[in-house]
Amino acid sequence: MFSHSVNKTTNIPYIGRFAPSPTGPLHFGSLLAALASYLDAKSNDGQWLVRIEDLDPPREVQGAQETILKALDTYGLFSDEAIVFQSQRSALYQQALDLLIQENSVFPCTCSRKQLVNSHGVHFGNCLSNIQEEQTLFAWRFDSQQDNSSSSLPYFEQGYSSFHDHLQGDFSQSVAHTIGDFVVKRKDQLWAYQLAMVVDDYQQGITHVVRGIDLIDSTLRQNMLQHKLNYPVPNYAHIPVACSDDGQKLSKQNLAPGLDLDNPEDTLWRALSWLRQEPPETLRNGSVKEMLSWGIAHWQPLKLKNIQSQAAI
Repeated sequence: MFSHSVNKTTNIPYIGRFAPSPTGPLHFGSLLAALASYLDAKSNDGQWLVRIEDLDPPREVQGAQETILKALDTYGLFSDEAIVFQSQRSALYQQALDLLIQENSVFPCTCSRKQLVNSHGVHFGNCLSNIQEEQTLFAWRFDSQQDNSSSSLPYFEQGYSSFHDHLQGDFSQSVAHTIGDFVVKRKDQLWAYQLAMVVDDYQQGITHVVRGIDLIDSTLRQNMLQHKLNYPVPNYAHIPVACSDDGQKLSKQNLAPGLDLDNPEDTLWRALSWLRQEPPETLRNGSVKEMLSWGIAHWQPLKLKNIQSQAAI
């Protein structure tokens, strides 16, 4: 287990989470993220929560939400609290946005991708918008330039923001050339992932985030929002991504096959092996419950330290 996992001095419990989007069924890569976060929580006597990130209806696949929840049940990964659906939490996101507006930490923007092509899609100051008073269709962007002027912003130095990941080490990005003024509410009036996730992690009391390294680029944007909203910053651990034979990340976009719901034991054993936990061959004949119990008792996440990707098995 991570030595940082529970703060004994302040008696803050460990609360982790898994937050899939209903854009398709869970695949082997999804299971790895769910299993790693579950084992880390349970090995620390913590809670593990499930949140459905259903904020983007145009990308959602009909029936995917039910398929995801069935897969988690089949693999014995049960949420310790009622499942949260982001589509039902718009009022919370609006409250956070209102606060950011009051603090002048966000600004309205109609800049298109075409207008930002010369900066590789990154918006940083010099907004090209000319918003009229009656105009309603615009995005809200977080003002990263303003935030960087604050000496109280943690881990900011010489134009770079950074954080320490418990598996990948120190991670930094250029605020001007990589992070920029990112969107917190989209022009189509849908909530952006960055703001919704930060608000939900705060509202659910999440203390630890264990997820795939493909999401590590989002972390510093989330840290900026947490700082500005005066939210505590969780501990982060980004596990490697599983890749197919051609080196591509297993993903719904790459049509990774859905999890086998008829034979979860074999897939779960392979997932424990992929996570480098070295489950005994005899465990292969065990039940899902027995495999999870073994995984909790033997969880050693640091076996994944400094690994960015590895082939699926």
